[in-house]
Amino acid sequence: MRSHRVVVVTGASAGVGRAVARAFAERGYAVGVIARGRDGLEAAAKEIEATGGRAHAVPADVADHRAVEVAADEIEAALGPIGVWVNDAMVSVFALFTDIAPEEFDRVTAVTYLGFVNGTRAALRRMLPRDDGVIVQVGSALAYRGIPAQSAYCGAKHAVQGFTESVRCELLHRKSNVRIGMVQLPAVNTPQFDWVLSRLPRRPQPVPPIYQPELIARAVVRMAEHPRREMWLTERTILAIVGNRIAPNYLDRRLGRSGVAAQQTDQPADPDRPANLWEPLPGDHGAHGSFDDRARARNPFVWMSLHRPPLLAAFLGRRARR
Repeated sequence: MRSHRVVVVTGASAGVGRAVARAFAERGYAVGVIARGRDGLEAAAKEIEATGGRAHAVPADVADHRAVEVAADEIEAALGPIGVWVNDAMVSVFALFTDIAPEEFDRVTAVTYLGFVNGTRAALRRMLPRDDGVIVQVGSALAYRGIPAQSAYCGAKHAVQGFTESVRCELLHRKSNVRIGMVQLPAVNTPQFDWVLSRLPRRPQPVPPIYQPELIARAVVRMAEHPRREMWLTERTILAIVGNRIAPNYLDRRLGRSGVAAQQTDQPADPDRPANLWEPLPGDHGAHGSFDDRARARNPFVWMSLHRPPLLAAFLGRRARR
């Protein structure tokens, strides 16, 4: 993998990003971690070092392109040339569009879309001169299929999808060896649902079935080591993307009827609950959210995606013997 033994993960203080950083460390990578929350970053760095790996933590808001550039310089000075860059940082608002203030919508866009743009720019400035590297965008089924009460987040993920396709074409135009791909996620058990700004009447939840972040982390590492255009994780993501191409009007009506309720538990929302839209919440929140009792650690479709080359080789070999 040449220079690929140094990885940067944004949004690494909690949730999927935290699990991704740990998974890379377990594979022997030196890991640079970027996020706003110092407590979570320090805990992530300690987890990486506990595996025997090297870590360097830089508190930064990915919405600030200058801060991302400074963080990238600092990580390269500490760990060496960056070979993999994982964009994962995100924020959201759970509310109907007309209940989201313009400043709140702008903030979600700045982090969840422009944060990926800023990270990609910083990565390319270092990878293109070396003609080597992989950028992994942590996406979502919502990059293809919008749902109610998450217009800002869905819009940002759609934007990341279009942006990534454009950059991919430009890399091909350059005949560059730098690769860029997206991992499209299902619902994941992360702390997001404990701290997201929500104006829904009941406590927010991921739309079941829910998966553990470590399952996603394995796929992100696989994408970095064996890059491809996209990975669609779990059958629900596949159904959402393919179904939206085949029957978008049906999904519009179905989500209009049940989509808002599906994103809420039966517990009333706490009106005084703090949110992380503008500032990180103090403390170390880890990789997991509040749904461990419902979250799944395995999925056959993810397993098949991770093992696609040997499965394809076996299938082709079997056909050749016929």
